Amino acid sequence: MRTRREMIVPAAAPRRSFTVLWASQASSNLADGLLQAAAPLLVATLTRDPLLVAGMTVVQFLPWLVATLPAGALADRMDRRRILAAGNCLRAAGFALLAVALANGWRHVALLYAAVFLAGCAETMVDNAALTIPPRLLPREQLERANGRLFATQSVINTFIGPPAGAALFALAASAAFYTGAAAFTLAGLAALLLPALRPTGEEHERRRSTPTTITQDIRSGWAHFWRHNLLRRVAFISAAINFFGAATGGLLVLLITGPYQLPMAHYGLFIAVPAAGAIAGSLLAEHVVPRIGGGPITWLAALAPAASYAILGLGHHTPLALASLFCAAIATSLNQIVVSTLRQAAVPDELLGRVTAAYRLVVLGVVPFGALAGGLLGRSLGIRAPFIAAALGLVLAALLLASRVTTQALRDAETTRHPSTEVQLRTQVAAAVTPGARAQGHAGEG
Repeated sequence: MRTRREMIVPAAAPRRSFTVLWASQASSNLADGLLQAAAPLLVATLTRDPLLVAGMTVVQFLPWLVATLPAGALADRMDRRRILAAGNCLRAAGFALLAVALANGWRHVALLYAAVFLAGCAETMVDNAALTIPPRLLPREQLERANGRLFATQSVINTFIGPPAGAALFALAASAAFYTGAAAFTLAGLAALLLPALRPTGEEHERRRSTPTTITQDIRSGWAHFWRHNLLRRVAFISAAINFFGAATGGLLVLLITGPYQLPMAHYGLFIAVPAAGAIAGSLLAEHVVPRIGGGPITWLAALAPAASYAILGLGHHTPLALASLFCAAIATSLNQIVVSTLRQAAVPDELLGRVTAAYRLVVLGVVPFGALAGGLLGRSLGIRAPFIAAALGLVLAALLLASRVTTQALRDAETTRHPSTEVQLRTQVAAAVTPGARAQGHAGEG
């Protein structure tokens, strides 16, 4: 008798299935890139209030704080193919309605906020599900290559193709960029339907029948697995530190290069394009570099290379050196992203992968708005160079405290010690934790 997984993913067509996933993600990334330019341009034409403009960042990241964990639970309960299709079509509907409103002269910041928030909630569903699919389609030895291609495609489209096209379409008509983005999301959703069914495995199906749980219990068991996985928690904190200091400096970079560096505004594009090229290079090189030098050294580089880059930016004024450091830092962080993604996919049981991925992304992305706020306050009080120097020191400290225990051997060991039965244990513990007696003792939700 074949298992559910054997019935779901035919072994004869893994490459074709991955190509379909790749195409769906590429179309979704194109829509993201278009809207990455069009949404800020639209809000700038609707208001000059700095608070309302800054509100766009809050609206963009709020879904990651409120919807990520439920999205991860759904990814472990439902057919992940359908999540990709439904999430992309939901994004398409939101931006299509916004485009219709703009075409009919209904212009208000609230409409843009609503569309962006709706798209953000759907994005948490799509991204969490998409990150859990490659190990269902491909063997372990192909994951670095597959993740590298996905991340490289995302970097190329989101940096070099989508934003310029979005700005050009917006110049023609505000609604044109959003209509095109809606069409791209629709194509992404339709492409996802060509994937094989990606329902829970036969073992997980039987487990849910014998031990029913609620969404809340599923979220808690996923968070508990993530928190108790010392290695995964440690690499999550490293990535969170990288994102925190990246957010603290990213918005201030334009002020640094046009101020202390005394460069014209036109040169700012170089400071965007060069790191993007480094990220693409790192993604494409991952399948060759990671097996040769190991994930442990890459973890160190992911923290120390950006630290060196921030130090060069904050203390110096040599433009070629600053660009070279940004390029190298982007390669290191891109390699680390692939190492961590592959670790999750290889070390976490499939029935928990959606929830653990959501917990990881909550930690890693949830720090972004706080980092941006901290950088702005530090720059206002101590000068524009201060956030870059603080970021350099902070990442060195993060490397010393966290990266020292992330070794290549530890990463390999984690991949060979995953136990699907862990889910049963976690569910039992969580079920006990939410009984009235346990709640009265204050043990609910411990992880």
